[in-house]
Amino acid sequence: MTQVSDNAPRRSWADTLRVYKEPATLRMLFLGFSAGLPLLLVLGTLSFRLREAGIDRTTIGYLSWVGLAYGFKWVWAPLVDRLPLPGLTRLLGRRRSWLLFAQTLIMAGLLGMALTDPKFTLDTMVWFALMVAFGSATQDIALDAFRIESADVDRQAALAAAYQTGYRLAMIWAGAGVLWIAARAEVANVNAYQHSAWQTAYLVMAASMLVGVLTVLLSPEPAQKVLPPAKNAAEWIQGALVDPFADFIRRYRWQAALILGLIAVYRISDVVMGIMANPFYVDMGFTKDEVAAVTKVFGVIMTLVGAFVGGVLSMRFGIMRILMLGAILSAASNLLFAWLGSRGHDLNALIFVVSADNLSSGIASAAFIAYLSSLTNISYSATQYALFSSLMLLFPKFLAGYSGKYVDTFGYGHFFTATALLGVPVLILVWLATRAMPVPTNSPNAKPQETIPSAGS
Repeated sequence: MTQVSDNAPRRSWADTLRVYKEPATLRMLFLGFSAGLPLLLVLGTLSFRLREAGIDRTTIGYLSWVGLAYGFKWVWAPLVDRLPLPGLTRLLGRRRSWLLFAQTLIMAGLLGMALTDPKFTLDTMVWFALMVAFGSATQDIALDAFRIESADVDRQAALAAAYQTGYRLAMIWAGAGVLWIAARAEVANVNAYQHSAWQTAYLVMAASMLVGVLTVLLSPEPAQKVLPPAKNAAEWIQGALVDPFADFIRRYRWQAALILGLIAVYRISDVVMGIMANPFYVDMGFTKDEVAAVTKVFGVIMTLVGAFVGGVLSMRFGIMRILMLGAILSAASNLLFAWLGSRGHDLNALIFVVSADNLSSGIASAAFIAYLSSLTNISYSATQYALFSSLMLLFPKFLAGYSGKYVDTFGYGHFFTATALLGVPVLILVWLATRAMPVPTNSPNAKPQETIPSAGS
């Protein structure tokens, strides 16, 4: 385990910034792009496409449950952590072979989504979206382990910030890029939904996954703990499935429930609100170009700034303090969307709201990823991190499935206010987790005298 330390000697600003030039950090920039590309294409951008095709908001909300694949990835994470892929693992190593397999699956799913018209074959579109989500979740499992094993805990915040930067750049491309391509590919003076335009855009997105493929092929396999071969199936199950979860409970005891509770709800405000953001833009009369320019470019740039600031501040002042800051900002920024709903088609208001929301999200994400990384034992990095990141999405994604029904019943203003209130329990849990002292550990990658800080530290 690597534990959070807010009491360690502080780096100079020069040493802090120099970490961003190291090869491991730069690799995470490109792999973050590969991780961020599929997400919007099966959730955010897809909801814009479906709304434009005439799919009702309640159905769009339910279809967001495709994202539950990310919430259940802990189920097959032990396989990714331990199981070799025939041929590939011998050539590339355990982490890179699973990354390449997952990226191939994503590309195949995106090709299927490109060739499917949701206006006539919505069920087929859902199956291809599930393929992309499964491949993306599998890539996340392998990539999280790759990141954690690529550097010590002191550099995890920088790696998380680089990952977030690449991730958000991909979201510009999968958000603004896909809207721009679709807009440019449309037949002029035709206001109806045009499948061919979206087909072109999704084909380009499938080809864009080659960034991740090339990075995997050119990256070294990180050093890993040598695992003794299992004597039988029962011993393999014990090592792959039981031990990673038992290790976490053994290290944190009763505090494990507090930590898991915090992880389960930390991003709830953003996740639940995010499903209805694109239908909201469509219903408010914003065009593809306006949404692309403001929410998918300018907004994502603000997220990059937030991720960089969050990574630097976490290293400088401690993860737990920035975790609290991110929680406050994320919940408060949702109230701005309720205000935006009262403004009508106001582009300047959209720029202001999106800027504040994305800056808050970037700060929260960088701190939260570093926090999750600090909880893992390197012996079970893929499985334990998959458990944490799955838990982070499971309840919020489930709740978000009802967001369309909620909007249809109460309206956008009431919905955005409600999502802000969902952040209140998060503040309490962060405060409690900050006060809690971890139990002693003999974890292989723990450092002496590193603790979750007390309230007065």
